[in-house]
Amino acid sequence: MSSGRCGGLLRVDPMTPKALVIAGRVTRPDVPALCAELESLLYDPEGRVRDPGVGVDCDVGGVVQVDLVLVEAIARLGLVARRAGGKRLRLRNVPAELRNLLDLVGLADAVNLRQQG
Repeated sequence: MSSGRCGGLLRVDPMTPKALVIAGRVTRPDVPALCAELESLLYDPEGRVRDPGVGVDCDVGGVVQVDLVLVEAIARLGLVARRAGGKRLRLRNVPAELRNLLDLVGLADAVNLRQQG
């Protein structure tokens, strides 16, 4: 992914090996790249799961538009995490609008929602 304030910006948090940060606006074409980036964090080059049992944090505090595309991205990221040995995606810094939308579509229980990182 490129640096700067582009749509669906994703970066790896250097302090936590299994954490991604999603900022900006996520568009539908961004979703496969987000899932691929998460897979690269979860699997080693030989395709083995890294650190089984360790959860995955996803910081969404920098998103600028909360919509169903973002919800789709989170749902797909959650599936990627679960396929990697049953890991659970934990959302950090969740805006109230996103929390409400996840609850409305029935995904609030599918991901762990955390206020603070």
